[in-house]
Amino acid sequence: MTLYPQLIIDALAKVRYPGSGKNLIEAEMVEDNIRIDGNKVTFSLIFEKENDPFIKSVVKAAESAILTFVGEDVDIKGNISLKFKKELPKPAEGEKPLSKVKHIIAISSGKGGVGKSTVSSNLAVALAKQGYKVGLLDADIFGPSIPKMFGIEGARPVLETVDGRDLIAPEEKFGVKILSIGFFVEPKQAILWRGSMASNALKQLINEGNWGELDYFLIDLPPGTSDIHLTLIQSLELSGAIVVTTPQQVALADARKGIDMFQNEKVDVPILGLVENMSWFTPAELPNNRYYIFGKDGGKQLAIETGTRLLGQIPLVQSVCECGDAGAPIATQDNSIMGMAFAELAEVLSTLCQE
Repeated sequence: MTLYPQLIIDALAKVRYPGSGKNLIEAEMVEDNIRIDGNKVTFSLIFEKENDPFIKSVVKAAESAILTFVGEDVDIKGNISLKFKKELPKPAEGEKPLSKVKHIIAISSGKGGVGKSTVSSNLAVALAKQGYKVGLLDADIFGPSIPKMFGIEGARPVLETVDGRDLIAPEEKFGVKILSIGFFVEPKQAILWRGSMASNALKQLINEGNWGELDYFLIDLPPGTSDIHLTLIQSLELSGAIVVTTPQQVALADARKGIDMFQNEKVDVPILGLVENMSWFTPAELPNNRYYIFGKDGGKQLAIETGTRLLGQIPLVQSVCECGDAGAPIATQDNSIMGMAFAELAEVLSTLCQE
């Protein structure tokens, strides 16, 4: 197969730059000098600044487009160089991340599958409904689900200039400002990043997001304990952490490890409390019935054993799944059983933070 520049240009025209919504050719991000040597292709992509949050995803998308639309045998991996138009001002020396946020709260779980992201999303919505300014960071880097739960999977945040700096504009829905790594990767594509890459991506969403003034900044952490947790803990002055579990014994065992991580003397982040999710199942047709399918009061007992508060017990109803899949967290439904439970949880948290 004979390669020529127009083939490369046509392939790159299929790649969109998230910051503007234009393709790479329309945005004039491809340097004119495309070099071809046999099946080896090299060229430069032009970005506004060195800390552009979309660099890695755009380069990867450009490589994939060439391999898909030009040919699988094209030697392109690692051959795209970068050029920058300018370097914008850095934050003032000594300025702390999220300095305009009153309460930074990490939401954690010892294991996956206990509904941590469901709790994070609905708590954020419940707080916003009570009049608070709320931000939500989806830090579950390898399984970002917040975009799905809010119905904004197709969102591609843009850059906006604030005080001479280009910042990422969070998406906003139900009164909550939202950023997720899921906005910058293909939904069906696995994220194969080492720990340092994941940590740096999260730092960028924190430090370069235009969060503004917030009452609450909730961080939906990945399950378990990892270097991502340590990075966030070391980078931010957390007000505290909330640990999510179910009443099930296997979940409680992992929740203990999560509590221990925050209480470790090298971490020393206060545990605001424990949220027991899926405490019981209530069918829609029998709203007064409770079925303890995962065990009863396991989270309550764990809170007693570890000396932490039980912030709330959240029941399980079928509509929570339907609402999440439809992009409208159940906390938006004031009269639903779970909606009222999350409203109560938000009240408990806000009272606790004002003490």
